[in-house]
Amino acid sequence: MIIVTLMMNSAALFGWWGLFTWIPSYLSLPRAEGGRGLSIVSSSEWIVAMQFGMWLGYVSFGFVSDRVGRKKAYIAYLVLAAALVPPYARANAVETLLVLGPLLAFFSTGHFTGFGIITAELFPTSFRAAAMGLTYNFGRGLSAAAPFAVGVMARTRGLSSAFWICALAFLVAALLATAVPETRHRSLA
Repeated sequence: MIIVTLMMNSAALFGWWGLFTWIPSYLSLPRAEGGRGLSIVSSSEWIVAMQFGMWLGYVSFGFVSDRVGRKKAYIAYLVLAAALVPPYARANAVETLLVLGPLLAFFSTGHFTGFGIITAELFPTSFRAAAMGLTYNFGRGLSAAAPFAVGVMARTRGLSSAFWICALAFLVAALLATAVPETRHRSLA
């Protein structure tokens, strides 16, 4: 299960870092260069709105997972994040960006709460801390390639198209999560 959670977290983090490293540039770059042409001040306001969505995503995940299960909630957050990337990347109206941005941030960041819950409940006490540290931080290390990969792709296709790799990474993480057992109501002995 360590390998599955390691790969799952690597994919999820790849999607997140690839997307959120480049969103400020995406919002402020001229449209001719694949951006949305917002001023620095306007793009900062959009980032603040997205950060509020992130916070709500973090907080809500625990409640959602207590109701429907960790696995279902985790998969749903990742699938919805993946589904929101394409319309966000193609949005032309600033109003659309303002609505989709916090929603995208909600789901694409909220799943991080799930990773901590799932891995804490998945591994036995005897090696829980080591398993959590390994699976999270190995994934974090692999995800360092995401900003580079998106940047390379953006050079030839623009950021809007490059963001699709992030949606794909979220879907891969969701697919891998199907192999993880449900941990709700599991004893933590």
